[in-house]
Amino acid sequence: MRKIQAMTLILGAGAVVAAQGATTPSSFQVTANLQSTCSATAATLAFGAYTPGAGALTANTNVVVRCTKGTTFTVSLNGGSGGGTVAQRLMLSGASNHLQYNLYTASNLTTLFGDGTLGTSTVGGTGAGTAAANAVNVPVFGQLPDNATNQTAVSGAYADTIAVTVSY
Repeated sequence: MRKIQAMTLILGAGAVVAAQGATTPSSFQVTANLQSTCSATAATLAFGAYTPGAGALTANTNVVVRCTKGTTFTVSLNGGSGGGTVAQRLMLSGASNHLQYNLYTASNLTTLFGDGTLGTSTVGGTGAGTAAANAVNVPVFGQLPDNATNQTAVSGAYADTIAVTVSY
């Protein structure tokens, strides 16, 4: 029996030594620098079929802006690729046929949506996050007037491309 008791004493002494081990606390920081970012997409603004003399056409779309939360932004629109300006945009059919139209910031069609020059306005907002669920819709309203220029246009398909700029 003495051998068993000696064995028990040796194991017991080893357990005490392990329980008395020392620790040294330490820590480190984890950092990141979140950069502001924005992106934008837009669907086609389609006026549909225009019949000269039958009245103006209106349509609308949204510029969908996704920015980091709290990031202020401004949306501006250029004069288009059709040779127009922000004051008078043009849709083209071929090289020389055009229809006049314009874009506005509200459905009452009183304030031109442009780049902030020539009496036009931009539209601002604040980002709610970059996830799709946090997108901010910036409405764009368009009008194709039934004016003398449009009433003498050649029949065909007309188009223009508007560049959207989001500044933040």
